[in-house]
Amino acid sequence: MRPKTQDPRPKAGIILALDVDSFAKAKYFVNKLYPQIKIFKVGIQLFTHAGPRIVEYINKKGAQVFLDLKFFDIPHSVANAVRQAVRLRVKMLTLHILGEQDMLKQALKAAKQEAKRLGVKRPLLIGVTVLTSKETTSSDVLTLAKIGIECGLDGVVCSAREAALIRREIKKKFLIVTPGIRPEGVSSYDQKRTATVKEAIKAGSDFLVIGRPILEAKEPFKVLEKIKL
Repeated sequence: MRPKTQDPRPKAGIILALDVDSFAKAKYFVNKLYPQIKIFKVGIQLFTHAGPRIVEYINKKGAQVFLDLKFFDIPHSVANAVRQAVRLRVKMLTLHILGEQDMLKQALKAAKQEAKRLGVKRPLLIGVTVLTSKETTSSDVLTLAKIGIECGLDGVVCSAREAALIRREIKKKFLIVTPGIRPEGVSSYDQKRTATVKEAIKAGSDFLVIGRPILEAKEPFKVLEKIKL
């Protein structure tokens, strides 16, 4: 029996980046914004503080988790980390494409095997190209994206600046997750390659990751309503 997989082309949606420093703050935003937001990103800051229990809390709420830990290590270690992520029932997770082909392929194999063993949906494996806090060339991002997709990843993380190029050049079905999304007139903070919601969707992004414009707002729900797809 083949392991269940998720729809590789879900509708475009907003992911709230829970880049906060406590379990209590994370719970506050999940409770306040779910179900308007259905996917929450748990990154290195929050996961280091709260660990698996924040993932379990989000799942119990009925929402889904984008585990953004950007796995990058020897293939064996990454494969074992991916198995743990499958056990946490996350919707999607990230790996650095710079970890190269063997790491990516072993991660995918581990995800499939563990999902089959548990009888659950395999999380979407998303490859990180170049962080949006860095300046880069579109060709560098395209090269990395091609490597990731050829290794069987479900999608890539890239800015809206490169999304249209990647869509045009890679003739396969895959997801694009775009961080650095900013409403018009909002600071780009430390991000170099930002975009508005409309720009990212036009470029071909499937998931849009938004953090500080919502987290730092006096009325986060009103900000969300203004940018809601």
